[in-house]
Amino acid sequence: MADRPLIDTNVYLFRWPFRRVTVDEPAALVRLLEEQGVVQAWAGSLEGVFDRDVSGVNQRLAAVCAAYPHLLAPMGSLNLALPDWQDDLRRCHELYGMRGVRLHPNYHGYTLDAPAVRALWEAAAQLSLVVQVVALLEDERTQAPACAVPHVALAPLLDHMRAVPQARVQVLNAQRALRPGEAEELAAAGVAFDLATVEGAGGVGSLVERIGPQRLLFGSFQPLFYFESARLKLRESSLGAWAEEQICVENARRLLAAA
Repeated sequence: MADRPLIDTNVYLFRWPFRRVTVDEPAALVRLLEEQGVVQAWAGSLEGVFDRDVSGVNQRLAAVCAAYPHLLAPMGSLNLALPDWQDDLRRCHELYGMRGVRLHPNYHGYTLDAPAVRALWEAAAQLSLVVQVVALLEDERTQAPACAVPHVALAPLLDHMRAVPQARVQVLNAQRALRPGEAEELAAAGVAFDLATVEGAGGVGSLVERIGPQRLLFGSFQPLFYFESARLKLRESSLGAWAEEQICVENARRLLAAA
């Protein structure tokens, strides 16, 4: 496991406004990822969580990722509560060549049963873009009182996936947001997950038993989590070489190649 290359599907650039972390400068984050054997990192923007100028957010994200093309794959920000999200989606695809977009519904004030979500599913499928839905960014037990944000309710994803089965969708940081049995239902419908917030001894192994190794992707949630935590979750689960290879590299390659 120590020498296995990794595709990290859950990385952020720029600063989290509520606390400084050690690698919230792009160059420092890139060094850490390279030292950890990451060969590609799907990078979203923390600015996109709070900034209403989504076009500017994506322009800055694309510029930073262009400085590290061997490693950083930008995942554009969209705010589906804003009237011009279709233009932001078009720019992500046409101007910046992004292979996917990242949604933060709870911070942007809409739910996954909003009509714009189905419209995005259809548009992203037509453009062959991956859609990443972020279920949470911070544990509700540690949130700043002025910015207490609930988890994203994931149940509407099932209807969207049934209506647009060709959609390529990953839910990030899902584990505290999932209801019993929901991971299995969503995985069967084609949704993928990452492992950053999987908790408990043998947690990754337990999740793999329920959804299969081909619906789970490596994600470190850098820079807000410790990178080594994600590695340890895999190591202590003893999944075997083939399953680890799927989670660490192959599932991400397939998801992006299909997009």
